[in-house]
Amino acid sequence: MTADRVLANLDLNLLVSLDTLLRERNVTRTAQALGVSQPAVSAALARLRRHFGDPLLNRVGNRYELTPLAAQLAVLTAPALAGVRRVFDATAEFDPSSLVREFTVVSSDYAATVLGPHVTRRLAEQAPGVRLHLRQTSPEAVDHAPDTLRTADGLIIPHGFLTDLPYLDLYTDHWVCIVSAGNPDVGDALTLRQLGEMGWVVLFNGPTAFAPAARQLSMIGVEPRVEVVVDGFLPMPFLVAGTNRVALIQQQLARRLAEPAGVRVLPCPFEVVPLTEALWWHPMYRNDPAHAWLRSVFAAAGAELGGAHQPG
Repeated sequence: MTADRVLANLDLNLLVSLDTLLRERNVTRTAQALGVSQPAVSAALARLRRHFGDPLLNRVGNRYELTPLAAQLAVLTAPALAGVRRVFDATAEFDPSSLVREFTVVSSDYAATVLGPHVTRRLAEQAPGVRLHLRQTSPEAVDHAPDTLRTADGLIIPHGFLTDLPYLDLYTDHWVCIVSAGNPDVGDALTLRQLGEMGWVVLFNGPTAFAPAARQLSMIGVEPRVEVVVDGFLPMPFLVAGTNRVALIQQQLARRLAEPAGVRVLPCPFEVVPLTEALWWHPMYRNDPAHAWLRSVFAAAGAELGGAHQPG
């Protein structure tokens, strides 16, 4: 009861102001972002300071820095706003054509390239008021997936990295090797010996951040001689072209980039487990009708790429 009385006396607009102030750390920029006057933001900041008994923003030279309490609040405001949006987006009958909302999905550049066009076409057809933000993934986003998914609507990543989160299988792809189109040392096929001798372009190359196929190569005793490490798949063909390097990438991506990049696509000379891309999300979205519809859009887009979608 006490908590309800406290909430009843709060202005929900203060949460929006707080989130933007902690992100912008500047009253003028916050006013511009919210489309309100600077005095209105100053007044909101004064009310927030009184509520928390903390200055929240301290001037240091010509800039503002967050206080320790403000740094804690900055982690909480985005999930809180997301929860408020879910409450007020709920309707008795869900109609995607009337939905006005931005969905954020964390994805590799590979998945964004091959799956993104199918998803965005369906979104445009079914829900013109929806905006999709495809945010580039990172090792930190995957290592802290539950936290990532508190502020994002989904994470597209293959199996083998996450557990204990709901997911939907989207499509299956296969790993292939790419070499420069003009590489004179490679014929129509690669050997394991060549893979051990050639320089490699690899993804991330960290203990918890890697391409699954490269890990499988290590498991059969072939350690790649890494020459280039990249944070995405799209640059790989261009870093292989004109060199004696080799890389492992997904077949769907290799088909799109082989000719413009100047590389040849060759089968892997070892058994590679196929890649199954899945959409993972936080359990708090399980009963959100808009999120359920979004998942159905991704499932249909994945089916167009040739994958059976199985919920987990």
